[in-house]
Amino acid sequence: MLLNRLELQGFKSFPDKISLDLGHRITAVVGPNGSGKSNITDSIRWLLGERDARNLRGGKGEDLIFAGTEHRSRVGLAQATIYFDNSSSFFPLDFKEISISRRVSRDGESRFFINKAEVRLKDLIDALAKVKLGARGLTVINQGENDAFLKASPIERRAMIEEILGLKEYQLKKADGIKRLETTIFNLEKVKALIEELEPHLRSLKRQVVRYQGREILAAELRELENNFYGGRLERLDKELGELRKKEEKLKLSISKQESALKRVESEFEKVSDSEPQSLKELKQLQIEREKLLSDRSTLAREAGKLEAKVEFQEENRDLNALELRKTVEEIRGIVRPLLHEEEISLVKSGLKRISGLVEKLFTPRLRHPSTDGGGLQETYMKHKAKLDSIDKELKVVTEKENKGRELLEGFNQSFRKAHELVEIERKDLEKLRDEENHILLAKERAETRLTGLKEELTQIGLAIEKLGQTGESAPSFAKASEGEEEDVLKRMFKLRSDLAGIGEVDEALVKEAAETEKRYNFLTREVADLEKAVSDLKSLVQELDQKIYGEFYSAVKTINEEFTKYIRLIFNGGKARLIVPDNDDAGIDIEVSLPKKKIKGLEMLSGGERSLVSIAALFALISVSPPPFLVLDEVDAALDENNARRFSQILKDFSPKTQFVIVTHNRVTMEVADVLYGVTMSPDGTSKIVSLKLA
Repeated sequence: MLLNRLELQGFKSFPDKISLDLGHRITAVVGPNGSGKSNITDSIRWLLGERDARNLRGGKGEDLIFAGTEHRSRVGLAQATIYFDNSSSFFPLDFKEISISRRVSRDGESRFFINKAEVRLKDLIDALAKVKLGARGLTVINQGENDAFLKASPIERRAMIEEILGLKEYQLKKADGIKRLETTIFNLEKVKALIEELEPHLRSLKRQVVRYQGREILAAELRELENNFYGGRLERLDKELGELRKKEEKLKLSISKQESALKRVESEFEKVSDSEPQSLKELKQLQIEREKLLSDRSTLAREAGKLEAKVEFQEENRDLNALELRKTVEEIRGIVRPLLHEEEISLVKSGLKRISGLVEKLFTPRLRHPSTDGGGLQETYMKHKAKLDSIDKELKVVTEKENKGRELLEGFNQSFRKAHELVEIERKDLEKLRDEENHILLAKERAETRLTGLKEELTQIGLAIEKLGQTGESAPSFAKASEGEEEDVLKRMFKLRSDLAGIGEVDEALVKEAAETEKRYNFLTREVADLEKAVSDLKSLVQELDQKIYGEFYSAVKTINEEFTKYIRLIFNGGKARLIVPDNDDAGIDIEVSLPKKKIKGLEMLSGGERSLVSIAALFALISVSPPPFLVLDEVDAALDENNARRFSQILKDFSPKTQFVIVTHNRVTMEVADVLYGVTMSPDGTSKIVSLKLA
């Protein structure tokens, strides 16, 4: 069994929640007219996806909601839920029980749920179609529609049969496939039209872009040469500057050390210089004394000259040899003249001794008879001699002190010269280092100037420094290029720039448009291939579904005709009936009935009772081929007499092992075969109530 129970709340005449146990082979719902029992079959049809409120005996969705009475207020929404036993996996869902719920509110909102998970109506209909259930087939036959199969148009009859046979799922797939096929064909034609429109424009763009293709090759070669050439120059300059900076740092360290060394020897030199003033002062004092003594000596020499003059004056009165006297005077003059400028004491002393000897020699003979004047001269001469002797002694002392001072000064001078030489040596070394530093700074400045010039040149030609040096596999690196190689590269770059200038600038917008147009063309071309394949696949799918539907349908119709005749004979004690299916997949189905002792040319010639009986025969003929899990029948037995009612009841019992029945009936005979009876009554407040009775 598939049906478990039905729950209603707010649906039509059931404002309060009710629950009907449907887990029986045959469930009968009975009650007086107007009690609301047919609302139960309406709720089941509604749950199976019925979208037209008119098929549920209403004008619009709001009519399904309890509208209220004098004693009960209306409710805001209607809800129905039906529960199925899925222990046999009848539904392809991994649940032991499946519930389908539907809810509608007064604002028109309609919601659908499978196991409390909200779904779309389309999803619900597709899920029911897979298990041969639906609102438009023969699963639910409402009151007054027991002859629905007979009244239906040929096309509608075909749809009913297809639903009973479970072919509705394939029909839905086929309809969906045809719809997709039509859409795909439309899209294919649209894409082809776009391609036809795009092709001439693309050809025009390609012709304009072709002339830029050679330019791109030249530009690529130029970029590679520029990158490598200028990258090599940049590498050399960076390396040169790096080496110069290292040398500069090294020289700065050496200069710092040399400056320290120079300061050290200058400090020593200052110490030596500070010892100079005392020795020099003493030596200068001795020189002053020496000059004074020399001055005194000069004075004595002048006195000697005067003495000589006096001696000459007295020559005439003296008994002297004039020639000898003149000779002596000339000789003294010869000695005195050099001594006037002589600084050497020993020479002055020697000269004075010679003068003294000459004077003694001249006057000695005359001293034997000295005159008064002559004695005076002699005395004066002796005094001069004594003073000269005294001066000689003093000069000797001064000379000794001066010599000693010179010796001391000579030691100072040696220390001074040595200290000065050390200072000069260190200063020259420092100057040499600074000269070298200046040379490096000059070289660094030149390199930096070249680097700045290179950067300016790169900016002018639009090259980014960070991209330089990125050489390709075939491109030479110019970090160590010779002048000849650089000259060749410069010539090549100049030629490339000239060629590119001749070609002109690329119209990027045109190139971009060409690329995008070609990309779109290629996409549309692939789209055509995909759409053509999709068309082919969809055609194959539709054809396959057609074959399946056709094969199963015609096979089932043959069996249905056999069962149709069987039930016609059972009900009418003779006769026959059959479904007439033209050899056309889209054609409908006609019905041909022949009753015993009666000529019938068409269904319209049947009486009301006959139509009911033929409809019942057709119904069970249809479900005999593919028994549905359940059928809901609303007063389909209303027109049957007791004998036919018993036949109908027997058919129900025969089918009940395979199909569950929910029957709304007034017929006592039909009630007798039910497993449980539900009575529906109208309460004083105008609402429907349920009373159940289980039959033994």
